[in-house]
Amino acid sequence: MTSQERRPEGQAQHELPPAPPAARKAFGDSLPAVERYAELLADAGVRRGLLGPREVPRLWERHLLNCVVLSEAVPEDVTVCDVGSGAGLPGIPLALVRPDLKITLLEPLLRRTTFLGEVVELLGLDHVTVMRGRAEEVLGALPPVHVVTARAVAPLDRLAGWGVPLLRPYGEMVALKGDTAQEEVKGARDALHKLGVVETTVEQIGHGVVDPPSTIVRARVGESPGGVRFAARRAKAAKAARPSGRNRGGRRRR
Repeated sequence: MTSQERRPEGQAQHELPPAPPAARKAFGDSLPAVERYAELLADAGVRRGLLGPREVPRLWERHLLNCVVLSEAVPEDVTVCDVGSGAGLPGIPLALVRPDLKITLLEPLLRRTTFLGEVVELLGLDHVTVMRGRAEEVLGALPPVHVVTARAVAPLDRLAGWGVPLLRPYGEMVALKGDTAQEEVKGARDALHKLGVVETTVEQIGHGVVDPPSTIVRARVGESPGGVRFAARRAKAAKAARPSGRNRGGRRRR
């Protein structure tokens, strides 16, 4: 919209505010790229229905800063899958401050993966891959990862059913949650156990960056992420991906 254009009378203005001081602390030298991403969210993200226009004024505090603090919970030099990545939250902010990570943004909707691909290319995020699909559909195509991240995707029991099977042994799912995190953990305890989760904790992160601090649920798995059922599915998918040994080196035995 140019300065000469006028909004219809009574239409609210949802303008992107400048980056707050906390953003410099959180993003450091990556801040210019984050500001560009914020502009894309406030413009194309809103036009394409990936972000509500009322979220634009609080984009920094509620979304970007709330997501980047997840970096505190992710180890160095690991593989990450951001399940239900949507418009790239938390995957893109995490990628912007952690070039040591190999991140897959997993999202089933085409309009969202199209946007994500454009953002990744524009920001030069060579360590980020966009994959279209549902978590249960990519079990064989996506190599198991060290960490699964998620934000505002589903209640913990359902989220774990999608995310935990994507983990490698002894990996963990880190989910951004709200005030009901403790209750969700209690309600999902049986489901988490069946999925091979051996330890679940609720933690506060982002002290000094976001107020109040962000709440995360960490679910660590043992030797069999997803439990016995998903171990069998992974083995079947791996076998299907291997080249067939039939008709190699002569006639088949009868």
